[in-house]
Amino acid sequence: MKEWITGRNPVMEALQARRRQVFKLLLASGVEEKGRIAEILRIAVNRKIPVERVTRERLDRLGENPQGVALEVGEFPYVDITDILERTAASGEDLFVLVLDLIQNPQNLGTLLRTAEAAGVHGVIIPQHRAAAVTPAVVTASAGASEHMLIAQGNITHSLEQLKQAGAWVIGLAGEEGAASPAVIPLTGPLAIVVGNEGEGLRDLVRHSCDFLLSLPMRGRIESLNAAVAGSIVLYQAMLARQKELGS
Repeated sequence: MKEWITGRNPVMEALQARRRQVFKLLLASGVEEKGRIAEILRIAVNRKIPVERVTRERLDRLGENPQGVALEVGEFPYVDITDILERTAASGEDLFVLVLDLIQNPQNLGTLLRTAEAAGVHGVIIPQHRAAAVTPAVVTASAGASEHMLIAQGNITHSLEQLKQAGAWVIGLAGEEGAASPAVIPLTGPLAIVVGNEGEGLRDLVRHSCDFLLSLPMRGRIESLNAAVAGSIVLYQAMLARQKELGS
């Protein structure tokens, strides 16, 4: 199935990742061919991707704020968990995986994928049903970072068991009483960070599959953080803990 990626950063990242089949590039008539547009056009010409000049009105119908460019591509290439484990082994690093339990908002998924890519996560696991998938809206929300991530779809509890067999500690982000502070949970070594649904949090089976439950301390008047914000904070805490352990 074909779909449109719009926006200068998402289009550039899709081209640089080289993971999708690319059919054609659309440029708005009159758009200045400099900066990122010039880079995109150069890649398209070098790879013999058909380029069409079209009206801005046509581009606006393909996606939100296309910034003068759109790329027609094949569907997102999901992977198997074994591909994530193989990437980890090739990196020589401890396993670092993000698991998303029924994240349904495309903006939240895009934000978490962008943070995961920036934090050096080896792969992301999402459910096959009842959750946001990697759509063009998610690609836009991630600023194209999704194009570089290995993302697997599958049963979350079964996936957590596979990760445990690979040596990972499973840490669930939860808000209930009894969950531990990040200060007392080691965020080093092989890790799977689990973020739950925006409204209901972790499902019971997923919660029971976690080795630890972690809760971010709240010192202000609000009771909780958005799932994407909370997940991003924990990913960066884990990244910093891993760097400190390595002395880098």
